[in-house]
Amino acid sequence: MSATKKGDNRHYLQKKGTGPLGRSCRLSPFFAKKGGCPLFRWLCGVLLSTLVAAPVLGQSLAPVVHTSIDRTAVWVADRLNYSVEIVCPKGVDILSDDVAKEKLKTTGLDVVGMNAIATTAADGSTTHRMVYTLTTYHVDTPDLRIAPVTVRYFVKRPGQRLQDEAPAGEVQVPAVSVAFRSTLANDPEAAGLRDGVTPQPRPSTYASAGTFGVALMVVSIAPLAFIGVAALGRRRPRREGRSARRMRQEERLTMETLETTDLSTPDGRRRAYDGIDALVRAHLRDAFAVPGPALTPAEVPVRLDGRKLRVPADDIARLLAACEQARYAPPDAIPTADACRDALEQTRSFVGSR
Repeated sequence: MSATKKGDNRHYLQKKGTGPLGRSCRLSPFFAKKGGCPLFRWLCGVLLSTLVAAPVLGQSLAPVVHTSIDRTAVWVADRLNYSVEIVCPKGVDILSDDVAKEKLKTTGLDVVGMNAIATTAADGSTTHRMVYTLTTYHVDTPDLRIAPVTVRYFVKRPGQRLQDEAPAGEVQVPAVSVAFRSTLANDPEAAGLRDGVTPQPRPSTYASAGTFGVALMVVSIAPLAFIGVAALGRRRPRREGRSARRMRQEERLTMETLETTDLSTPDGRRRAYDGIDALVRAHLRDAFAVPGPALTPAEVPVRLDGRKLRVPADDIARLLAACEQARYAPPDAIPTADACRDALEQTRSFVGSR
């Protein structure tokens, strides 16, 4: 065997052997001299740097979430503003569908509106601010809650949409609880609304003011009573038409005119019955406040029920029926002169019975 020259790498190949395992693990003389395969060393460096930088990178990419509410307690139909602020670092953004008002789950609250604004700062960070307007129309849900919301964030790459990329991670919007009615305790003793100190007595000046006020109220009752009586007197309905004295005079003149009527002819008896009918009906209207001109003979006893009369109500009804018969009957059916005189006498008795 010839001697090996300096710089010859065949002695390395001889040490590895010539078996199957030795042949698979052998390197070329160049790679053996340089310390190994460059591709293998590059892959190891990339893997090591990824493992070291992954926790720090993941922490820097995660957005920061802030929440707030403008009031801690609401009553029925009160409006509540729930604000969510998500700050995304440069190159990171969230999926807007995850913060839509339809994704906000509540208990006892209704989402009535939403306002979303996105602003970009000088360092490239993006701030998403969502203001949800909530209210409640329930009285049987004392514990009002806003459920947590999961928001996905993505690393923006040129030419790609966020919906087409896999999310880089998720952030959680925390849950919020709102008190119904008031934040004060239901037990007044526990709330400490009263200090239990006995109030001091009022000065004598204020103590006598109550008696003086009662006296003024009593004095003011008399003028008010007079004013009330006067007002009721003005509102009392007055009887329309003539006075009672004038009415009696006219009825007396009418009776005298009827008694001088010629009853020997059918036309004279018909005129007499016309006057009797008009006089009796007017007397019913003026003396008893009964709508005499509008009543039928059968309705008169019903309207005069309970009234004190010299002539029975049934006789008045028969008198009015006889008047109608004489006024509208043919000449041969008109009552006789004696019957007409009896009707006049009955009318005088009725008209003078007040």
